[in-house]
Amino acid sequence: MILYLNEYIVMRRKLFLLLGLYGWVMGWACTSAVVSGRATPDGRPLLWKHRDTDFLQNHVEYVRGECYNFIAVVNSADYPLKKEAWIGVNTAGFALMNTQSYNLVEVKDGEERGVANGRAIHRALEICATADDFRHYLDTIQKPSGIEANFGVIDAQGGAVMFEVDYNGYKAYDANDPQVAPSGYVARTNFSVSGVYGPGAGVVRYQEAVRVLDSLSRRKKVTPGRIFTDLSRSFHNCLLDVDLRRPPFTGDDASGWFVDQDFIPRGSTSCSVVVQGVKPGEDAGLSTMWTLLGYPPTGIAVPLWVDACLPDVVRMDDTLGTAPLSYGSLRLKAKVFGLKWGMGSERYLHWALLYNRAGRGYMQLLAPVEERIRIQAETLLEKWRREGHRNGSDMRTFYESLVKDESRNLFNELYNINQ
Repeated sequence: MILYLNEYIVMRRKLFLLLGLYGWVMGWACTSAVVSGRATPDGRPLLWKHRDTDFLQNHVEYVRGECYNFIAVVNSADYPLKKEAWIGVNTAGFALMNTQSYNLVEVKDGEERGVANGRAIHRALEICATADDFRHYLDTIQKPSGIEANFGVIDAQGGAVMFEVDYNGYKAYDANDPQVAPSGYVARTNFSVSGVYGPGAGVVRYQEAVRVLDSLSRRKKVTPGRIFTDLSRSFHNCLLDVDLRRPPFTGDDASGWFVDQDFIPRGSTSCSVVVQGVKPGEDAGLSTMWTLLGYPPTGIAVPLWVDACLPDVVRMDDTLGTAPLSYGSLRLKAKVFGLKWGMGSERYLHWALLYNRAGRGYMQLLAPVEERIRIQAETLLEKWRREGHRNGSDMRTFYESLVKDESRNLFNELYNINQ
């Protein structure tokens, strides 16, 4: 009998603090969800990955695959040397991501946990068109696979499935099945429901994601914009019952500092991405990868489509060592985590730099920039949906506007923001 996630969490309430602290020291940690069209206002599925990693510099690659071309977030430090990807979408409208699980496999001393996770995503994006194709891929790869992860999938037929995968098998959780996902979504952090009782990580972050997604899904309000605002930039900790956007953490009496502990955005976050799928029968080329490179509170989400003509702001810049948007965001993040008072001081978050009563925090200053981009992109998407296909000329003009927008360079707007 399937143990539902809320029951799973209730049984582990006594482990909250321990697991939360454990989550701090682990580099490979993420928060994610697959959302069926039942929970979105337009009936299109969503795939979200908020990535935490030791590889903070990320960019987007366009890859010509064996069966399908795709775009994906990759580590700037080791691509193309390593054929690994961490979230992406292909020309068939198939999108895939992972979060590292820590309770599916008992690893041996010296063994790298989930060593094949990134390679599996890269390979699946070039050969899979549907969730069933990915299921077949998992059935036929060599075992033991070296995979330990929760993999989220959406496809152009409306599929939305979370797979919990270990070295020798997997369990699937269909977000379209009301018995499995009553609210129309499946969320995961760094544990798996089918895994061993007790071990794992990310329980507090999971609870926060469920709190937000439950509310949004009941009203069919799960959108890319709400995910970025309410999850990727959330500073609510459900265990401590604090929200840094509310008193006493804002205002003249606030210290302006807090400990970076079990918020969804963390010092280890490298990007947050939402793939917005299509309805059955729509052109798969309309699948949109809303991509926020860097630390989400100091970054800007931009929409991308599967095409070789990606904007320079998300591509690898050899001079910077990563994409310009990643570089600019991480530069601002370094100020937010700028305390250098000895061992452990990197855990202190200069909250007042991100959000303050004067409205001059980085999040507050960047919000209208992102909103302007979102409105322009959604207008374009509605036009394409009416026409039934994506227009390459429109797309290139839009990408150019990200660089030339009203004579302001988007990267410079992020990089040179003043407090």
